[in-house]
Amino acid sequence: MPRETEIKLRIPNPKSFLRLLKKLGAKPVSPRVHEHNLIFDTPDGGLAKHGQLLRIRTESPAPAGKQSASKKPASKTHVPRFLLTFKSPPEELAIGPAAPPPDRRHKVREELETVLTDANALQRIFEGLGLRGWFRYEKYRTAYRLPAHLKWAKDLLIDYDETPIGTFVELEGPGHAIDQAARELGFSPRDYVLKNYLLLYLDDCKRQSLQPSHMLFPHSK
Repeated sequence: MPRETEIKLRIPNPKSFLRLLKKLGAKPVSPRVHEHNLIFDTPDGGLAKHGQLLRIRTESPAPAGKQSASKKPASKTHVPRFLLTFKSPPEELAIGPAAPPPDRRHKVREELETVLTDANALQRIFEGLGLRGWFRYEKYRTAYRLPAHLKWAKDLLIDYDETPIGTFVELEGPGHAIDQAARELGFSPRDYVLKNYLLLYLDDCKRQSLQPSHMLFPHSK
């Protein structure tokens, strides 16, 4: 299975961060999108207990620039794209060779992803197999890459995520490129966030003494 290595960074000042990103020569590699994600699991949380994730994602075009959380995602005229993703810690897989020693600084997952033609049908299949879609979360994402003359950044992807709980960046690629990019952006390993958005959302609910539900913008609730 393909292996994904990544970290998140919490961005306290999005405007300053985007200015720095531009100064480094980063360019968007795809249009800004709105993502709606639905996570599936067994009734007893069997996948989550093993650090695994099964998700259907719906991607729709979104306006460029900052989107107010009070506004709806754009453009009903564009056909959305549906993706099925399965992620697992390498040591939890029942197939394939033995996993290498874990990378404690970065989040490493085996990942399989495919484009769907009928997400609703697959959701009904999952439900028929006893799986349930139990957590929804959404965000706006813009993907960037650094300029080609930075050879160390050749395989690095920078995902800028606007979420209901704040702005984050995901750095995905080789470990050395993640560390170099983080330094260039003014961060150190102590700033690395390895939690997924579900755990970050639960942390945010706890901090605000809110009852957890789904991580959605106000217009979607």
